[in-house]
Amino acid sequence: MDYSLAALKVLCSQLKDAREVASQNGFTLGGILFQRAWLQGILVSSSDGDGGTLLLDDGTGLIELSLSGEFGLRPWRVGMYIMVVGGYIARIGEPPMIKVHKMVDLSSFPDREAMWYLEVLEVYKLFYQPLIEEFT
Repeated sequence: MDYSLAALKVLCSQLKDAREVASQNGFTLGGILFQRAWLQGILVSSSDGDGGTLLLDDGTGLIELSLSGEFGLRPWRVGMYIMVVGGYIARIGEPPMIKVHKMVDLSSFPDREAMWYLEVLEVYKLFYQPLIEEFT
C-alpha cells in the first residue's frame, strides 16, 4: 500500500467509474491515482467476529467492508453512521470492497450525513475537478 497517495473522499456511485491501473497497483478516477477510499454511511448489514464483513450504504450505493484485527472485535451494529478509510478492491459481480484501515462511529454527531455530502462536493470542486479537467 502506497501511503503517499491520498485516500479519496468519494461516494459509492463515484467508485463505479474507477479503473484499475495494474502497473501502479491501484486505481484511477478521472486521472487521479488512488489505492484507498474514504467513505461515510449507514451500516445496513453486519456479521460478528474477527474477520467479519459489514455492508455500508452511503445513499448512492453499497460497499462491503472487510474487517480484521481490532475492527473485527468491536460491536458494529446495523443503523450506525460510520466513517471508513481503507484499501479499495473492485470486484466483478459483487459490491466493491474496502479493506478497513480506520473506522469511526459518528452516530452521535448531528447533521453528519449532510456535512459529508458537502465535504465530498467541496473536495471535488477544489482538488479533483481541476485534475480531471487537466486530463481531458
